[in-house]
Amino acid sequence: MLLPHILAIILGLIALVWSSDQFVNSAASVAKLLGMSTLMIGLTVVSFGTSAPEIMVAINSAINNSPGIAVGNAVGSNIANIGLVLGITALVCALPIRSGLIKREVPLLLLVTGITGFLMADLELTVIDGIVLLSLLPLTLFIFHKFSISSHEGSEHDVAEDELEEEVADLPEMTTGKAWVLLVVSLVVLVGSAHMLVWGASGVARELGVSELVIGLTIVAIGTSLPELAASVASALKGHHDLAIGNVIGSNLFNLMTVLSVPGLIITTSVEPLGFTRDYFVMLALTVALAFFMFLKSRTPVSASKGSSTQESGKLTKFHGLLFLGAYTTYMVQLYLSSTAN
Repeated sequence: MLLPHILAIILGLIALVWSSDQFVNSAASVAKLLGMSTLMIGLTVVSFGTSAPEIMVAINSAINNSPGIAVGNAVGSNIANIGLVLGITALVCALPIRSGLIKREVPLLLLVTGITGFLMADLELTVIDGIVLLSLLPLTLFIFHKFSISSHEGSEHDVAEDELEEEVADLPEMTTGKAWVLLVVSLVVLVGSAHMLVWGASGVARELGVSELVIGLTIVAIGTSLPELAASVASALKGHHDLAIGNVIGSNLFNLMTVLSVPGLIITTSVEPLGFTRDYFVMLALTVALAFFMFLKSRTPVSASKGSSTQESGKLTKFHGLLFLGAYTTYMVQLYLSSTAN
């Protein structure tokens, strides 16, 4: 029957979003109580926490022999983050581009995306592939940390880092006991809801005769991208425009390094041909387009915002938002048509 699987997807997504939010709050509180700096909490705990739903889904998919969902979730989430999340956020308000993003995060995202394509080209994700992707994580965190130190010590003041620290500072204060209890509870719910979501998605795929890859690219990817959408729109509405772009780029980096590495680490995973020739290249095209627009806008600097000592390098406007959203809508329509034809 289709209904139980649909209910499992809905309940799983609701529980996944709630538990990931509580996991970030409690984990950040525990890290703060243990003496970790605010900046490092933002770069590690918060960044990892927003990718926690995708990671848990990937683990459960690999364990339950549904690797198509894991691969589709990772690639589909990156496509949704740029096409859907950034597209909608840019429609809400123009997003200023800081020089730090162009110097650091964007080149890293392009590099990791290129390495991912090289590893997927043989249509397999092996243990070696998983180790290669995962080994990029400490290198990325080191680069982030080194740049953040140099920006604070140098003459240029990185406002994006200040807003990241402000985001962490806005997290609710908790007692030690409450933080640890909520951390354990949210982690248990996170694992359980991911298992429920994978079970429901696999069942829907079987009942409708659709590949698990397509389910991962659509239902699961959109559902696990909801935290990024909520965080980015909320950041933009609050005036923290830098965080909207930073959240998307950071989440996409973590998805490739941690989420996509999971299936190969657990079991050698076959990648459907379309998963590479179609979906990976859509992800690559959107990533390159984002980088191109950001580099293009960086050549037309505008004055810094009031109260800021860092120069903005242009903005992503509603026009760019429409382009990203239009590309994502076209991609979804193409997925629907190809699934119907099959």
